[in-house]
Amino acid sequence: MVSTRADAQYGPRRMRALVILANPNPESFSHAITERVRIGLEAAGHDVVVRDLYAEGFRAAMTTEERLAYPTDQPVLDPLVAEHIDELRRADTLVFVYPTWWSSVPAILKGWFERTMVEGVGFVFNEQQKVRPGLTNIERLVGITTYGSPWRYVKTINDNGRRTIRRALRLSTGWGTRSTWLPLYGMDTMSVRRRHRFLDKVERKMRTL
Repeated sequence: MVSTRADAQYGPRRMRALVILANPNPESFSHAITERVRIGLEAAGHDVVVRDLYAEGFRAAMTTEERLAYPTDQPVLDPLVAEHIDELRRADTLVFVYPTWWSSVPAILKGWFERTMVEGVGFVFNEQQKVRPGLTNIERLVGITTYGSPWRYVKTINDNGRRTIRRALRLSTGWGTRSTWLPLYGMDTMSVRRRHRFLDKVERKMRTL
């Protein structure tokens, strides 16, 4: 985020963060992480909106009607998708919290990308009909995920969720968008103490984002 003279005089400006949570278990570690994200951001004076995809019943699969509408000027047919797009357009910080499954994001989050990043939102066409970012209001991307496997295994297999958030999504926000990645590897064999230390780390990072 670029600091202005006013920022230097009065401190960091207030952000509006949209937090996307993708884990079906309300008792999950992802939910605990999300709560620390909220606490940290609000403690720093920022506005926070949390959208729990599973709790909201967000549909992962695009319907036939949505696919047919995708290339039109009215690609959004679901009111819930429209709500999420409205939040996207109002945010300047986008935070994703999810468990890494099969070397990628959960299906519901993949569906969220497919159904929200439509023309006029995730991308637009300029006068020369070239694709340009549609979410230039997003100044920072944050990915927070847990892995059952250790770092070496994840690196060998590939981390498609990280690529999606830190690379592919910047096609929609602009290459100047700053990104933060907070991974927790080897969670399946991790002690409770180390998990709590990670939660503390997340909260500290959100306070200074």
